[in-house]
Amino acid sequence: YEGKCVFCRIARREEPRTALLPCQYEDLVCFRDIKPDAPHHYLVVPVEHMRNCKTLKKEHIPIVKKMMEVGKNVLQHNNFSDMNDVRMGFHWPPFCSIAHLHLHVLAPASQLGFLARLLYRVNSYWFIT
Repeated sequence: YEGKCVFCRIARREEPRTALLPCQYEDLVCFRDIKPDAPHHYLVVPVEHMRNCKTLKKEHIPIVKKMMEVGKNVLQHNNFSDMNDVRMGFHWPPFCSIAHLHLHVLAPASQLGFLARLLYRVNSYWFIT
């Protein structure tokens, strides 16, 4: 836990203005992005402070899979079912706005605006899926 990290505070329910969405795992939280780039734009965040996707190792594969599962579930819970029109991924450092691992879940990807299509371009220099 890092007291200055906003995502750590959200995960510990210390940010009352951030509503947490249903999540089936105690070690993850999910909430809406404060600056959405799609009709559905959620962040899935581990409760444990993890710096970014660059620090992930082979042993982190299960948590990343769970993060993706939470992303799919929150979309379905919010009546979005076309999983072929979803973009999920991580911003690659130094292009992370918050230094706490967070999975972007965006849908429908087909409705991303011009700038958002650049920011969340699949496997670009700054965003990996």
